[in-house]
Amino acid sequence: MQIAPIVLAPHDTGHAGVWVYRYEDPQGPWRLSIATHAQPNSGKLSLGGFRVAPEERTSSPGFDSDKEAIGLANGMEEKVYWSRLIGVGGPLARRDISRIVGGKCVMHPTPDARVGQPRDRALLDFAIASFKDCEARAGICITTGQDLGHGMLHDGTASSLEYLNARFSGSVVADTSKPTGEGNFRLLVGMLRGAGLDVARATVGLVGCGNIGMHLVERLRERGATILALESRAERRAELEALGVRTWTPEQKDEFLSQPMDAVCVNAAGNSLDPHAVGVIARNERLHVVCGSENLVMPDDAVGSEALRAAGKLYSPTELGGMMGYLTAVEEYLAHAEGVPFDVHTLFDAAEKLDEAGDRGVDRVLERKGKVRFEDAIREIYG
Repeated sequence: MQIAPIVLAPHDTGHAGVWVYRYEDPQGPWRLSIATHAQPNSGKLSLGGFRVAPEERTSSPGFDSDKEAIGLANGMEEKVYWSRLIGVGGPLARRDISRIVGGKCVMHPTPDARVGQPRDRALLDFAIASFKDCEARAGICITTGQDLGHGMLHDGTASSLEYLNARFSGSVVADTSKPTGEGNFRLLVGMLRGAGLDVARATVGLVGCGNIGMHLVERLRERGATILALESRAERRAELEALGVRTWTPEQKDEFLSQPMDAVCVNAAGNSLDPHAVGVIARNERLHVVCGSENLVMPDDAVGSEALRAAGKLYSPTELGGMMGYLTAVEEYLAHAEGVPFDVHTLFDAAEKLDEAGDRGVDRVLERKGKVRFEDAIREIYG
C-alpha cells in the first residue's frame, strides 16, 4: 500500500485554494483523491462526503478522481459560503463556521472492491489509513459522511459508514438525506411563494427519487402538491406509482421536462441540467422554479444559470439548496468531539431559514424585473 500522497498544489488544479492529496494502492489498484480548501497546517475542518465513485461515474468519458474531487470540493465550499451568508446551521456549526471549509474524498475502486463486493473491507481499510495519514501530514481535520457508493458490507456485518465510523474519528453516520431533503423542500416552498404560487396547488417535477427525493415526495404529499418524477430504478418507479405519482424513465427526460409543471427539483447523480435539458426547461412556459441539491448538476454553472435567467426561470444553485447535508455532518462531528448529545432536529429547525431566503430572493428578482439572477439577489439581500 502506498501511503505517501502525491500532493497537487493549488496552481496545478486550475482552482486556486484547492489542495489535492492523491493516494494510490498499486495492488488494488485503487486511487483515492482528497480535495480540500483547507490550507496545510491550518487545523481547519474539511467538510465533504466520502464518495466511492459508482460505475455510472467511473465509466463516464474523461472520469478522473482528482477532477471529480476538485469539482465536488468547490461545490462544498459554495455550500459553506451560502450557509455562512444566510446564517443557516445548527448551534455548533454556527459557532465554528469560521474554521469550516469545503472538501471531498473520491475513491476510484475496482469492481470487486465496491461496497457489497468481496474486497470492500480492504478498500475501506486503505481509505482509513489514507485519511489518517492526510490529517497528520496536512495538519487539517477531515470529516466525511454519506455519499454515493455506500451500503452493507459483503459479509453483512455492518454498513460501510458504520465500519468507517468505528475506525476513523472523522467519519460520521447521521442520515444527512432527510435534513438535505428538508432544506430542498423549504427552499422550494419559499421560491414558489415568492412567485405567487401556493405549493398546495403546484405541480412539482422531481429528478431523482433516492433518499432525498423521497423526503420531498413525503413533504409535498403532505401539502397536497401534484408530483411528477423522473427515476432510473424500476422498483422505485413502481413504489412512486403506487402513491399516485406519474413517473418517467431517464430515456424520457425531454418528455418529462416538457410537462406542464411549476417547478423542478433535481437530486440525481450529476449533470441533470446539461445544456440540452436547460434548453427544454427554457421552452417550458409554465415552469418557473428550478432548484435541488444535486452535486455537479451543470457542466458550466455560469453558462447554465444565465441561460435559465434569460429564459425567465428562477434558478437556485443546488449548493444553496443542498447545504443541510454538510451542516448535519459537521454538527454530529462537533457534538461527538465535545461529548455532547447530537440532536438532528436542530437541523430541521435550521432549514426553515431557507424558506425565507427563497421567498425574499424571488421577490428581489421580480422587483428587478428579472435582470438579476436569484443567487445574486440572495447576495444583495444577505450580504
